[in-house]
Amino acid sequence: MTSLTKRTSGLVQRKTEAHRNAEKERGSDEEEDEARRVDDEEDDKGDAKDTRLTLMEEVLLLGLKDREGYTSFWNDCISSGLRGCMLIELALRGRLQLEACGMRRKSLLARKVICKSDAPTGDMLLDEALKHIKDTQPPETVQSWIELLSGETWNPLKLHYQLRNVRERLAKNLVEKGVLTTEKQNFLLFDMTTHPLTNNTLKQRLVKKVQESVLEKWVNDPQRMDRRVLALILLAHSSDVLENAFAPLPDEQFDLGMTRVRGLLELEPETESAKPNANELMWAVVAAFTK
Repeated sequence: MTSLTKRTSGLVQRKTEAHRNAEKERGSDEEEDEARRVDDEEDDKGDAKDTRLTLMEEVLLLGLKDREGYTSFWNDCISSGLRGCMLIELALRGRLQLEACGMRRKSLLARKVICKSDAPTGDMLLDEALKHIKDTQPPETVQSWIELLSGETWNPLKLHYQLRNVRERLAKNLVEKGVLTTEKQNFLLFDMTTHPLTNNTLKQRLVKKVQESVLEKWVNDPQRMDRRVLALILLAHSSDVLENAFAPLPDEQFDLGMTRVRGLLELEPETESAKPNANELMWAVVAAFTK
């Protein structure tokens, strides 16, 4: 009788363990399905014939001089701005999220970045950043990841987190998408690879999208704005390239657009992130640049 009880107990234990494993696998599959669904939704937005750009590519395109094919030598903000774009892009695609705020209501900048799904994105830079975040224990904050991915760390043991040649790799992506071309320019002491603009229509469409979001299509409520457009405006400003989109405007519209952008920058990220359907990680990145 005792032997039968032990065998029965062992059978129940094995069934329970099998059930747990099945639940774990099901949960993992659901996360991957959700990530794919988010990607599909992103792909379906807009005209299917349009070239789809990531936030990083859009910010770089705004910063590139059309004929010269390189960003301003005086711009020291775009490097960290592009890393912020990566985090937001991964969050919008359902790959990353912030840890729960807990009972003590941690601030956005104190909460760790958690890998929600490691399903490939199809973009090498995004997948490289995602792998770093997934493999890192204990997790790091948004501010830390921006610094680590930029290589701005004093810890030599963490230098391997740096994503190298980001601007050049993004420019090559835009070349493959038919937006830029590749040339060599001589700068007296050295030769430099440049990427002049070839698809002016796409660049003008991007500039118009930014302009209209704070002028003709202004809704005066960040919760009602398209999240990607809102992120683009805030990160373009943090990368010091936003004024390039407003430069062609008449003075009156330029001033109005910049006034509305300043209004967005003055929003309190903690408050905005607590609103329904807000992306917490996006506002954490904004907080990291505006704190």
